[in-house]
Amino acid sequence: MVTETALRAPAEERYADELAKLAEADDSPRPRGWTLSARAVRRFILGDTKLGVVRKFYGDDPLVDRAIVSLMSNQGLMLVGEPGTAKSMLSELLAAAISNDSALVVQGSAGTTEDHLRYGWNYALLLAEGPSEKALVPSPVLTAMRTGKIVRFEEITRCPPEVQDALISILSEKALAVPELGAEQAVRAIPGFNVIGTANLRDRGVHEMSSALKRRLNFETVHPIADPAHELELVLKQLGERLGPADVKVDVGADVADILVQTFQDLRTGRTKEGASLTRPEAVMSTAEAVNVLHAAALEAAFLDNGKLTGAHLARQIQGVIIKDEPEDGKRFKAYLDHVVKERSARSGPWRDFYQAARALRLT
Repeated sequence: MVTETALRAPAEERYADELAKLAEADDSPRPRGWTLSARAVRRFILGDTKLGVVRKFYGDDPLVDRAIVSLMSNQGLMLVGEPGTAKSMLSELLAAAISNDSALVVQGSAGTTEDHLRYGWNYALLLAEGPSEKALVPSPVLTAMRTGKIVRFEEITRCPPEVQDALISILSEKALAVPELGAEQAVRAIPGFNVIGTANLRDRGVHEMSSALKRRLNFETVHPIADPAHELELVLKQLGERLGPADVKVDVGADVADILVQTFQDLRTGRTKEGASLTRPEAVMSTAEAVNVLHAAALEAAFLDNGKLTGAHLARQIQGVIIKDEPEDGKRFKAYLDHVVKERSARSGPWRDFYQAARALRLT
């Protein structure tokens, strides 16, 4: 149970009312082990105005359909894409709608071991009583198999090859042997079990997935949001979700928020809306980073200024995104300011505030 003071509740708690509405109105057939039908899962993610269900994922709607179909099949689902393209959010939403439980997560890293996929032991009980069901500590994967739920495996390619290989037999056999409890002891997954993996395209080559593992997963690429209007809607929605619980009041004009979205779109694609070409920075100009910048700018406006968000607030907070990985990015951003933003600032007050504050930054 998540307390009221938790910074971020899981999706099934944040959207409990919507899930209840969808379940009550759900008259479509449900796959075995699912809490909602495939149609209701889609409506939960993409929205249903008649039921008061908000859209949560912005981007490629057919991708959501393909992801749902993958999870109904014998294949697992693999979501890949650039950092910050909402892969983890989509996996969480799918798990919440299908299993009403998005908390079964394996976080991939260099320190992830096979025990994180299989099981461990309570060593005090193990020493006192020997191997037993009571002493066994199940992994999220084992728990998902026993309960027929979705397990999420974040950043698979950051795990060592032997850890990735342990997933192959789980996906193939839908079973996990526990030899310490007896030669024939094994947990067999019940209907509803499946795996959603995620990986960043920038991590290719860290620990490349084997062909055997790739064959057991359906790959879907989550692309950045191409439509500026959709991205603007999303960043404003997520800003409201972040500021709401803290009861922070900020006057956020759509014209100011549009500066942020347009800047990120320009730098992400390497082309302005006017058609001019740019040198793309190495920094990740994702929607997730845009939300972080807007949130920080709103906090600055609320607590260090008069509560009205301006282009200057955005400019001061964007520096932390631009100057992160590559020193040359500062020069690239400065060129963007001089050749694109300067011209826009002559026609718009908010762009003028953004330009003047950004030019004052130390970008190199």
